[in-house]
Amino acid sequence: MAMAEEQGVDLVEISPKADPPVCKVMDYKKFLYEQKKRDKALKAKATKVVVKEIRFGPQTDDHDYEFKKKHAEKFLKDGAKLKAFVFFKGRSIVFKEQGQILLLKLAQDLEEYGKVEQMPRLEGKRMTMFIAPKKGK
Repeated sequence: MAMAEEQGVDLVEISPKADPPVCKVMDYKKFLYEQKKRDKALKAKATKVVVKEIRFGPQTDDHDYEFKKKHAEKFLKDGAKLKAFVFFKGRSIVFKEQGQILLLKLAQDLEEYGKVEQMPRLEGKRMTMFIAPKKGK
């Protein structure tokens, strides 16, 4: 402690359970500042996952399907995850098979851009499917 006071810095306990306890003579405020800076740099490097959604109806026309498929390709090329879902309104829930076929067709068409993370699953009035981008693209 005398050495720390002499130099005008702090005595920081590194490992209190060791015998004898390990301490270090340093400027504690500067240490906290540098640690905060390191944490901020690591956080900036972390990738943020973007999820884009594409909505279909069970009776979606070919032209609309192609149009939405192009958007899906663009999203996957940009590195975003894709959440494709078929929304069933009213009595259209009887077309569950059509919705599943539509999503599986989309998965097959986008096979070269991404891989299916979750197969089509019915949740309430919507059937969802997740596609993650391929790393190489």
